[in-house]
Amino acid sequence: MKTLGLVAHDACKPILLEWVGEHVQALSQLTLYATGTTGRRLMEAYPGLQVTALKSGPLGGDQQLGAMIAEGRLDGLIFFTDPMSPQPHDVDVKALTRLAVLYDIPLALNRASAEAIILR
Repeated sequence: MKTLGLVAHDACKPILLEWVGEHVQALSQLTLYATGTTGRRLMEAYPGLQVTALKSGPLGGDQQLGAMIAEGRLDGLIFFTDPMSPQPHDVDVKALTRLAVLYDIPLALNRASAEAIILR
């Protein structure tokens, strides 16, 4: 894997930040893309980690990552979703996860599956 997308719903951003901290060495070897707020929070928490922040998810960031998947420019996606809160842009979330499945790239929706991806 060379490129990885990182996304987290608001309630899951602290979990993603913690997970990244546990794997910052491995992640520093990859080209990282993240939706806006997630990307900014990652860069604040880990200044040495190179992350390209796209638009915020509800403003098109999910779709930007989806386009990267469709174009073959993203090798994996870590998307920590919040199953307990309704998302106003749920249709974008479903489209993004659909593309990850359709193009057969590794997709992690929680810590356990993210561990499996990063350790492979």
